[in-house]
Amino acid sequence: MKAVIDTNVLIAGLLWRGPPHTLLEHVRAATVSLLSSPALLAELAELADVIGRAKFDAILTRTNTSRERSLAEVRRLAEVIDPPPLPQPVCRDPDDDQVLALALAAKVELIVSGDNGSAVAHELRGHTDTRAGRGSEDGRSTKQGLILAHSGVSVL
Repeated sequence: MKAVIDTNVLIAGLLWRGPPHTLLEHVRAATVSLLSSPALLAELAELADVIGRAKFDAILTRTNTSRERSLAEVRRLAEVIDPPPLPQPVCRDPDDDQVLALALAAKVELIVSGDNGSAVAHELRGHTDTRAGRGSEDGRSTKQGLILAHSGVSVL
């Protein structure tokens, strides 16, 4: 299964247990293929600067990793695609449009976002397949096979 996993979910999966970590374990076991883009990897590097702060030292020690190793692992696990931009903005947050553009270009089966209240799903309704003007009420698009999942829910 091909998936786009938003950067906040990847960070959570790298540092803590729970559904994001379980999803990352599926990526490590190659039962889920992680798709990323140069824009999402740059966003991940910016977020990783935050986990370089002293208050995260205990977590990094407990997980036997470092910021650099975590970033290198994601880069190693991900298939990187440079998608074309969406024809028009769909989400209020341009970073979310990056996620959607990648998902459409890569024809993934799963988008995982940790946005609070599933903001991406709300903005995605009726706009999932922006190229064909098709979508659905629950964030699914049968043409592209996209399913939006919130990280607070078990996705596998």
